[in-house]
Amino acid sequence: MGDIIQSPRTASVIDLPRINDPRGNLTFVEGGRHIPFDIKRVYYLYDVPGGASRAAHAHKNLQQVMIAMSGSFDVTLDDGKERKRFSLNRSYQGLYIPKMMWRDLDNFSSGAVCMVLASEVYDESDYYRNYDDFIAAVRSASA
Repeated sequence: MGDIIQSPRTASVIDLPRINDPRGNLTFVEGGRHIPFDIKRVYYLYDVPGGASRAAHAHKNLQQVMIAMSGSFDVTLDDGKERKRFSLNRSYQGLYIPKMMWRDLDNFSSGAVCMVLASEVYDESDYYRNYDDFIAAVRSASA
């Protein structure tokens, strides 16, 4: 249940294991089993003001899984050719984001918490923070 054997090349929603219990449900995540990489970093976004957006960047090599631990938010992904919007609002689902995918997060509900599981530790040189630079790199890679 929820096992992933290989790393997908496109973004996808991953169903994580759920143990239902009248005392409260439990979901767990194991790197390399439920998500397609070993987890090297975990961070979370919270107290995002109404109307604010986050992210607006891409990664050269980093892969991520985003989970709405509480509340909801939207993630718009752009691979340089097409955009797709995902609404996250279930703590037992994660959005897998492969490398070279521009992301924007918005529409945070009150009390939303976004947990991010990352394949690498923080490295500023792995970021594209300018969309035009990202598009140029996508075009260069496909030429």
